[in-house]
Amino acid sequence: MKAHKTAIVSDKAKIAKSVEIGPYSIIEEGVTVGQGTKIGPHACIYKGTTIGKECHIHAGVVLGDEPQDLDFEGKDSFARIGDRNTFREYATVHRGTKEGSSTEIGNDNYFMAFSHIAHNCLIGNGVIICNNTLLAGHVIIEDKAFISAGCLLHQFIRIGTLSIIGGGVKIGKDLPPFMMSSINNVTDSYNVIGIKRANLSLEARKEIKNAYNTIYRSGMNLANALAELEKTNPGKEVQYLLKFIRASERGICFNRSNRK
Repeated sequence: MKAHKTAIVSDKAKIAKSVEIGPYSIIEEGVTVGQGTKIGPHACIYKGTTIGKECHIHAGVVLGDEPQDLDFEGKDSFARIGDRNTFREYATVHRGTKEGSSTEIGNDNYFMAFSHIAHNCLIGNGVIICNNTLLAGHVIIEDKAFISAGCLLHQFIRIGTLSIIGGGVKIGKDLPPFMMSSINNVTDSYNVIGIKRANLSLEARKEIKNAYNTIYRSGMNLANALAELEKTNPGKEVQYLLKFIRASERGICFNRSNRK
């Protein structure tokens, strides 16, 4: 471990030898940091936090602090962070509320400056969360979702894989996989550019387009639209889209012309 002389690092923390720790950073007991991780100046990493390999933690980042939840009783809870994650300046991640619960972050994610991940959120892999975006508690973000700057995400919602949210949008319902929202609680289109960049096959992209048109533009109610799509014997992407929608407890973001 290479730590600046002003850093405060508990001797009860488990820090890999190749970790670098910048000036005035604080690492509490019970913290684990994996090989190759770099921690910048003035970062605070609290007990119960596990950080994987090759993460980059920039200035002023706070990881694993107590949740901003009135139900928190001071019991032990956790923030578990995977490998190759980047946290830009003053990003914050809070640990779980209930005893033994955790906030979970996968691998290869990018959290821009002043983004906030609240208690008990579940973040997949390859997610990008831009500046000043705020996630309330228990939000689920699936793989390769892109959330633009200044977004507000209500507690207990789900953001599907390869979906995209435009800047400043407020989301209070589930946004299905492969979809795009640029207006509060509205699905404007499917994520044309994102699914192409993800190297989905041409056939898969056509099926997603058809699914979007069937669900959002056909005039059918949701149940009938899903049943109609099932008849087409869709590929795995649309099968997952249907599964996601059927599992929704808060309802999904609809098009402006057919909100329900």
